[in-house]
Amino acid sequence: MNIDFISILRPLILRYIKYREASGKWCNSYLRILLNFDAFYYNEYPFLTTIEQKPINEWCKQKETEQASSTNKRIVVVNGFLIYCNNHGLSKINIPEYLKALPCTYVPHAFTIEELNKFFKACDTYKAYFPNTIKSTNSLLTIPVIYRLLYSSGIRTCEARLLRTENVNLEDGILNIINSKGPYQHYVALHESMKPIMINYDKLISNLYPNRTFFFPREINDFLSSAWLSRTFNIIWGSCGFQKVRLYDLRHNYAIININSWLSDSDFNSKFYYLSKSMGHTSLESTYYYYSFVPRLAEIFQATAEEAFNEIVPEVEYEI
Repeated sequence: MNIDFISILRPLILRYIKYREASGKWCNSYLRILLNFDAFYYNEYPFLTTIEQKPINEWCKQKETEQASSTNKRIVVVNGFLIYCNNHGLSKINIPEYLKALPCTYVPHAFTIEELNKFFKACDTYKAYFPNTIKSTNSLLTIPVIYRLLYSSGIRTCEARLLRTENVNLEDGILNIINSKGPYQHYVALHESMKPIMINYDKLISNLYPNRTFFFPREINDFLSSAWLSRTFNIIWGSCGFQKVRLYDLRHNYAIININSWLSDSDFNSKFYYLSKSMGHTSLESTYYYYSFVPRLAEIFQATAEEAFNEIVPEVEYEI
């Protein structure tokens, strides 16, 4: 691998990259951060011959121009490298803690049927910047499918991007979600309308990238980037003339639509539990977050059982 790492950490970083690639958890966006970290180590601490705590702590400090979330994006990549080194007896570094982000005050967008119809029609008629190329053909095939999958399943964007072909059972319509927000595997059943769409996409994209690794490929052995997925969504959504929303609002919409449909259902508790599991939440408390966005649901619960409501719907931190 011809990568211009220049510090004494070079052999360790290259070893770490090979490890991540072999485990199927390497992301190309990590490379830029590791290169910057390596250059920082070389320029600021050229006299060091091992991994030491001081430069690590210095690297992880928040810059004046950064928000906490941006700093954490740097820290998470370096922490992965440090954890690898510690676990393999290559270092004994105290893993830096993440910065506490400010409380989220953003209210997810409540999509209307008219908005969704117009958006998906725009996805179907999207025009690529560079027509008649493999890259543009890939985009034209992928865009109408991946956004419909996010809308209909509520999976995280990273779960869709990192979805491997071997973990998609199109015969039964089941997704095996392995690469998620955490190390927790879970299964998602495709909506009946998505199954034929996914089958057709699989046939078409297989002609473009035979034996591809990822279900939604950027190239044959690479997956779509987070930046591409968000940028493309913003371009298409903006072309419809709507106010700006977040791509993750599709996940919130999935939860809210389901919860709303169960308000008078006697089997609400079971369905809520299944929703929590299919969305990859590690506990029901994480799913309770969506209660605050469902019209009148909290009031209904309080009116019927205020004590029970206070017990089962605690204040929880925001999780996406």
